[in-house]
Amino acid sequence: MFDAFTKVVAQADARGQFISPSEIDALAAVVADSNKRLDAVNRITSKASTIVASAARDLFAQQPALIAPGGNAYTSRRMAACLRDMEIILRYITYSIFTGDASVLEDRCLNGLRETYLALGTPGSSVAAGVNLMKAAAIATANDRNGITQGDCTALISEIGTYFDRAAAAVA
Repeated sequence: MFDAFTKVVAQADARGQFISPSEIDALAAVVADSNKRLDAVNRITSKASTIVASAARDLFAQQPALIAPGGNAYTSRRMAACLRDMEIILRYITYSIFTGDASVLEDRCLNGLRETYLALGTPGSSVAAGVNLMKAAAIATANDRNGITQGDCTALISEIGTYFDRAAAAVA
């Protein structure tokens, strides 16, 4: 996993060239938007428990068979595992938001996750639905304009959505 600066330096070094003016401009934009990125990560992180709990509650209301006897989230142990997995996915998404790079999410969280769920008999579509519910809550949290760096956050909010979309697609 490289941050934006290390990635640009590694690419320039591989080409045997100086960092280009367009690469410098792109990095300047990263720096200019860094407070917005930090605000979004801080907000999502500070409300992570609420985001996960709300998404799980909504998921189980939409798919009550999951918590019924014989369901994949039936028993407190299975419910705890479900909540743990949702929290882990959200945590890795915040890492991606922080770095502006999905590689840590892909490499350390999503790689092999579908296969694990298949082996456990966990319905990937239900996990994907839970991820999408977390997406809605996290975007609403990050998009709240009160007490954050002002400016256009459209691109950042869109980027945040793509990390959740990757996670949902990886398990579906």
